[in-house]
Amino acid sequence: MGPVRRVVARVDWFVVSLLLAVVVASFFPVRGQAAEGLEVAVVVAVGWLFFLYGVRLPTKEAVDALRDWRLHGSVLAVTFIVFPLLGLAVQLVPSSVVPHDLKLGLLFLTLLPSTVQSSIAFTSIARGNVAGAVVAASFSNLAGVVLTPLLVAGLLGGAVGFSVDSIGTIGLQLLAPFVAGQLLRRWIAPWVLAHKRLTTLTDRGSVLLVVYSAFSHGVVDGIWTTVDVGSVVAVVVLCCVVLAVVLTFTSVLGKKLGFSRADRVVLLMCGSKKSLASGVPMATVLLPAASVGIMVLPLMIFHQIQLIVCAVIARRMGDAAEPEPART
Repeated sequence: MGPVRRVVARVDWFVVSLLLAVVVASFFPVRGQAAEGLEVAVVVAVGWLFFLYGVRLPTKEAVDALRDWRLHGSVLAVTFIVFPLLGLAVQLVPSSVVPHDLKLGLLFLTLLPSTVQSSIAFTSIARGNVAGAVVAASFSNLAGVVLTPLLVAGLLGGAVGFSVDSIGTIGLQLLAPFVAGQLLRRWIAPWVLAHKRLTTLTDRGSVLLVVYSAFSHGVVDGIWTTVDVGSVVAVVVLCCVVLAVVLTFTSVLGKKLGFSRADRVVLLMCGSKKSLASGVPMATVLLPAASVGIMVLPLMIFHQIQLIVCAVIARRMGDAAEPEPART
């Protein structure tokens, strides 16, 4: 395989598509009646995404998580306690360095659940406990449907105008489709799993639609007048610092708790991720429309950094040691 092909093979085309959506929205934002129609499409897309999440997450995995409560509880603690504390620490950075909305975006990304696919994939590459990663990542997403809105209400509520009405919106757009997917998964899951490529394309397409809508709205409201190159560079640096702290913390914590190597990999890989696929749709429901574009920008940056860094770490861990038997 030539050097060009190797580079192409390593490109995350989903991230490229997201960046293209931002570019298109910057030059061709929707306005007027078209914007109203797009908002309706976004509501449908978000509902569809969480319906698919409900279909694809086996309820049995949530029950299985209770059996290894030390491992999965540790992942949840890092995801929903350690990360948010770091997000709060970031708020101490002067607004002259990072604009206020970008700082809130950094806090928002720390309140999200872990990824599923990349956490499992990197655990496998690092020769960790893949079964444990499946349960930990899935349970994180299951818990995130409830915990993320609660954290947003508690930590971001005053800043983004979170109200009682928002709770009803969350129920209709996030919880109701998710529960419907869980209730129907017995009949639908076999078809969804058999057509994985089709469902992947549709849910990624939905995320692209949400990103385009968010940035389109932001452009109309003047998003690029408040974000400059220096601010973006500062966000990149802060994302790297947050990720480095979490990776160090999970590595030390796994050893302190006496986990096997295989389970330490699970804690490292599942505990250090934040889900772009869940985060962007949640942002459209939990955050003001005028702020969504700028506030998901840190999440898009963090997503790419975590993939690059964890891919390198996973490959090195996989090459360096033989896997230990997972605990039963």
